[in-house]
Amino acid sequence: MNERSDTHEPAVDTTGSGGTGGTVASMRVLGPDGALPEGERKHEVVQAMFDRLAPSYERMNRVISLGQDRRWRRHAVESLDLPLGSLVLDLACGTADLCRDLDGYGHRPVGLDFSEGMLRNAATRAPLVRGDAAGLPFPDGSIDGIICGFALRNFIDLDVVFRECARVLRPGGRLAALDAAVPEHLLMRAGNTVWFRGAVPLLGKVLARDGEAYSYLPKSTAYLPGPRVLLDAMHGAGFGGSARRTFTGGSVQLLTGTRV
Repeated sequence: MNERSDTHEPAVDTTGSGGTGGTVASMRVLGPDGALPEGERKHEVVQAMFDRLAPSYERMNRVISLGQDRRWRRHAVESLDLPLGSLVLDLACGTADLCRDLDGYGHRPVGLDFSEGMLRNAATRAPLVRGDAAGLPFPDGSIDGIICGFALRNFIDLDVVFRECARVLRPGGRLAALDAAVPEHLLMRAGNTVWFRGAVPLLGKVLARDGEAYSYLPKSTAYLPGPRVLLDAMHGAGFGGSARRTFTGGSVQLLTGTRV
């Protein structure tokens, strides 16, 4: 994993599945009444959703974040506070924008995602691994840092994922996880609702031709527990000094912690 790779193909497939077929790729994410998927169905339909979103995913991120995603990622990378050359796992890397950021900061990134479509559309020289955050294919204590961008809400069991992160991190290793949040201020919350629940699905329908997926993404913040529960889960998994910061009026949160 210490070597660079010029290929954008997944280096390892640990999921036991191949490419997506037409039936899987066209699966509906939300239930007939708009309900969010749960359990194994969530894993299956969300994976298929990201496979089909992959070609336009980065462009849509720029649009729906109004270009703020670059700033959020910069804060996340800097919060790792690791020496140059550190081995950093980009967990649920998508099309690897954080891998490129880590590379630019002088770290050695490796990306992992469960979506084959995302990995095939990744533009990075970092090695890429297809795998599951609930069972990371890395030895104990082998990673210096882990960064995760807007994926916590897509995992089935956050406690399991946090424990896996703690397992593969060396003592003193750092975790930084960005995700959406619900603003506490009523005015900011109202604006957040209008944009993410109203405008974003419409933009997804027009620009990405997938209004349902871009309805799921704002709704999926409901999967996330409150800030205190998240920080307690990190502490319970083996992270000390866990902290939370928010950006853009409280609509984005950054969780950080150190492996004890």
